[in-house]
Amino acid sequence: MKKLLLLAICFASAFMAKAQTEDKKWNIGVFGGATQYRGDLGNDWYKTDMAFYGLGGVSVSAYLAKHFDITLMAARGEIGYNRTNGRFLNRVTTSSLNLKLHLLGPQYIVRPYAFVGVGAMLYDDNPAISKRFDLAAPTTGAGFNIKLGPSVMFNLQETFMFTRTDNRDGVTGGKNDSYLTHTAGLSVNFGKKKDADKDGVADRLDKCPNTPPAVAVDKTGCPLDMDKDGVADYLDACPDIAGLVALSGCPDKDGDGIADKDDRCPDVAGTSAFKGCPDTDNDGVPDIDDRCPDTKTGYKVDASGCAMDNDKDGIMNEDDRCPDMAGPASLRGCPDTDGDGVADIDDRCPALKGTITNKGCPEITPEVELKITQIANKIFFETNSDKLKVASLEQLDQLVVILKEYESANLSIGGHTDSQGSDAFNITLSQKRTESVRLYLISKGISESRLTATGYGEGTPIADNKTAAGRAKNRRVELKTSYTNK
Repeated sequence: MKKLLLLAICFASAFMAKAQTEDKKWNIGVFGGATQYRGDLGNDWYKTDMAFYGLGGVSVSAYLAKHFDITLMAARGEIGYNRTNGRFLNRVTTSSLNLKLHLLGPQYIVRPYAFVGVGAMLYDDNPAISKRFDLAAPTTGAGFNIKLGPSVMFNLQETFMFTRTDNRDGVTGGKNDSYLTHTAGLSVNFGKKKDADKDGVADRLDKCPNTPPAVAVDKTGCPLDMDKDGVADYLDACPDIAGLVALSGCPDKDGDGIADKDDRCPDVAGTSAFKGCPDTDNDGVPDIDDRCPDTKTGYKVDASGCAMDNDKDGIMNEDDRCPDMAGPASLRGCPDTDGDGVADIDDRCPALKGTITNKGCPEITPEVELKITQIANKIFFETNSDKLKVASLEQLDQLVVILKEYESANLSIGGHTDSQGSDAFNITLSQKRTESVRLYLISKGISESRLTATGYGEGTPIADNKTAAGRAKNRRVELKTSYTNK
């Protein structure tokens, strides 16, 4: 019985050797082993030639502190002695309560320990035994645990049980009976761990108690952060490279606020509009794509970043007066069909070679100028009237022929009177007479836009108004041609 009790105590201690924790405070184990006797008949402790006396049992233990457990054990087995100087054999049921001191913390795989406690022994009916109950005080011993898994442990233990009686071996008057039990066992921890965020780390150890579900955590209960940048892996867009919190854990080498993984130009600061690339000339094309990175401000560019040249004449649209028609640089990109040095856009006679002075139109010959003067001198009106005399119409028809030949030339019609009559009358009369000439020319197909009619009255005489001959000269029409826009 003592052998069984000692083995039970030892096994229970072995079972408790799987240290409980604040999370799993309870432990249940099974054990088995052998018991050796020492008393009045002799001493079998640590001897291998003895008869074998076995036992087995169960234990329940509870966590007290990091290095302390308390264990309640129950066992059933035999205790005895069998040598030439004497023998005995008893079957016994035992229980004990032990306080155990672990020399190392629960994090170690192998944990040595020592324990001390008290026990009770209940023997089966035996005529040689007058009292069936014994007290074992103290029970003590030592052992070590080997962790097999998170909650499973293998235990080896030596237990010494010192009883308070001297007659279980049939001999009295000498030493009290005592037993040494060698045990081995397995135990399992159990208990409900407080883990509010269900991350596998108890709340008491969890430095991050609000971790989202299914997020991997470290031993402290905080989400893993492999690159140690302060951004948890589950939130880190770049979990393998240290980066910035503001960029979800990604680095930004050029400091432009765009993560390198999204930055087309990670080594040069740029803008978000161009995915992290700069646009030095501000033409809307990032430098990385810009074949003309020095385009002048305000110039429209194509997809390659170069200023546009619609007509491909080498002059950019913004500098080209004729962006859709190729022309020389000397004429700012405009063509000159007749080659007279006047761009078609400015040339009033683009199909005829002329002069710059005449806006690209040919010079009116002196002979023609003289003819126009002669025509002007033969234009006459009825007295004090704006009605053309019939003879003047033939002269005007000759003028129409000249104007149609020089179709780009403009004609200025000036009307003048002598000093007879009031100034107002003369102004009105001279204006009406020039209008008569203008309307006649228009009726013959001359464009209205080419004709200007102005009455000057008596204000610009060319002869003396005191004589009849002078007054006749002052009553005149003057015709002048030019290529100047009206």
